[in-house]
Amino acid sequence: MNSPISITAIASISPLGLTQEEIWEQYLNDDTALIKLNFDGTDTWVGALGDEAKEQILALKESDSKYKNLDDSVLFALFASREAMKTAGWSKEANFGVNIGSSRGATALFEKYYEEYLKNKTSSTLASPTTTLGNISSWIAHDLQTQGPEISHSITCSTALHALLNGYAWIKSGMVNKFMVGGSEAPLTPFTIAQIRALKIYARDATSPPQNEDTLINASPSYPCQAFNLEKTQNTMVLGEGASVVCLEQGVPENALAIIEGIGYATEVLEHNISISTDAVCFQRSMKMALGELNPDEVDVIVLHAPGTIKGDSSEIKAIEKIFCNKVPFLTTNKWKIGHTFGASGMLSLELALLMMQHQKAIKVPYVTYDSVPEKISRVLVNAVGFGGNAVSILLKRVE
Repeated sequence: MNSPISITAIASISPLGLTQEEIWEQYLNDDTALIKLNFDGTDTWVGALGDEAKEQILALKESDSKYKNLDDSVLFALFASREAMKTAGWSKEANFGVNIGSSRGATALFEKYYEEYLKNKTSSTLASPTTTLGNISSWIAHDLQTQGPEISHSITCSTALHALLNGYAWIKSGMVNKFMVGGSEAPLTPFTIAQIRALKIYARDATSPPQNEDTLINASPSYPCQAFNLEKTQNTMVLGEGASVVCLEQGVPENALAIIEGIGYATEVLEHNISISTDAVCFQRSMKMALGELNPDEVDVIVLHAPGTIKGDSSEIKAIEKIFCNKVPFLTTNKWKIGHTFGASGMLSLELALLMMQHQKAIKVPYVTYDSVPEKISRVLVNAVGFGGNAVSILLKRVE
């Protein structure tokens, strides 16, 4: 099937807000959305939902007795999926597929039920069904009453973009003509925070401003996550929560937001559980595959994965320099703004890509000095990679 595949709707819930208008307004200011919360007696930088978003999730949880025992990772995805379906104008009769993944899954419920087990040596009845990774897509399919295929998976931080790959493949196969894909993450729990701290990659505090006046990076204490700061001397990953969902359709309907012009994926040979090569071979392969026969100079913007770690940021930039050797596109990321949302991060990056194309405005990382900014944004490449080098690159083309 040679018919193009389009994105006809996107919806999300994140520290940036609930609506596309509100989210874009947040991107237009240079303030980070990161805040400090206390976990196990330690003040910790996180990207947490705002009060209005929390109220919406609580209302959703209380709207149906079956939802009161669900983890936030499921509720976030339910909220975003309802909004995406409404925006796309889909009905349940469309029998669209659903693939919403998560890296960590039901973190809060896992910790709650395991603590109960350690204390009482018994397990709650709902412990297993509410913590399975298939929990998210199955509840969305139930809530939206679609009869199409429903899939869940965890491929760490590239989960959401792997979901897009799956939906793309199902539509290309001719088995369905619509698919809802995305990722959801609710990792702001003590044990999850402790796991990332143990890896020595979590932000301790903002990096100090560099002393060299000629540097391209002007790090500021106001940005605890220094994603895409290639001068930083310590890791600065910050965890965030949220969900983002897009609707895929065959062809180019009138409401199409963008066309998926290319997809790429690759996995590196592991040297360590969280390893990635110095020049991110996985990203080189995924970007090259996504570009296909397209001249790399035609790409206007790349939304980086850039987790805020020294090696993660630098290796991705080196991979980009190898693929885009003649002209490196405008580079940006949103992790300085909302943190790293693990399984949802790729789709929140794709949301930024769609907004930049829609408004024809490139969003800068505030502490980065740019030589030039594109006046027209026609193509955006979105990158994501998970622990172990599972890279995905999605090339989006603006609908003219």
